[in-house]
Amino acid sequence: MTAKIRRVFCIVLLIAVGAALGLGAPRAEPTAPDPNDAQLVARGKVVYDEQCARCHGANLEGQPDWRHRLPNGRMPAPPHDPTGHTWHHSDKQLFDMTKVGPGALVPGYQSDMPGFEDKLSDADIWAVLSYIESNKPAFDGRLRS
Repeated sequence: MTAKIRRVFCIVLLIAVGAALGLGAPRAEPTAPDPNDAQLVARGKVVYDEQCARCHGANLEGQPDWRHRLPNGRMPAPPHDPTGHTWHHSDKQLFDMTKVGPGALVPGYQSDMPGFEDKLSDADIWAVLSYIESNKPAFDGRLRS
């Protein structure tokens, strides 16, 4: 076997192995939260810190006295830790609430939380939910689809 043929063979072999392992293939965008996907959770933390922490707290603690209305009549941002009620909602409800805002889901309900459909991709929303759900013992797998 000549050197040129060996090189071509090696290149073809490397391409075949890479394809078999999925190397270089784009990562599929998430369509649900996955608290066990370290990359997705890391992405979610970045997005959470940039878009959510301002109201929901850097440590998922929510705003103080979150169960009582603010002077404007609206509810404070709830925590996403064990003291909150996030885990009572399904993944779909949390996704929709984040995407369009609570006011769009509940007729007549006014909220300081906007919808993020113009700021966040669906994948970013799923990443944030993955980050929130990854914070044990707050959820311990209790979020339901």
